[in-house]
Amino acid sequence: MAKQQDHSRRAFICAAGAGLPATLLLRTAAADKMTKPQAEYQDTPNGIYSCGLCTLFVAPDGCKVVDGAISKDGWCKAFAAVD
Repeated sequence: MAKQQDHSRRAFICAAGAGLPATLLLRTAAADKMTKPQAEYQDTPNGIYSCGLCTLFVAPDGCKVVDGAISKDGWCKAFAAVD
């Protein structure tokens, strides 16, 4: 009976170890984005600069570095002009 317990414990540890990296990866990906206040996001452009002209903008309303929905007419301090 002791061998069966060892096998179950070993299977549990292996399964838990396999799931841990995926959990950490998901948390890291979510943590990489800034909140709108952190990015100093505004719904209006900064002169001629707007999210629609930024390399970080993800159509239709996303951003690679700012969390949440954003406007293509918005702007934040992470703005990176398209070459």
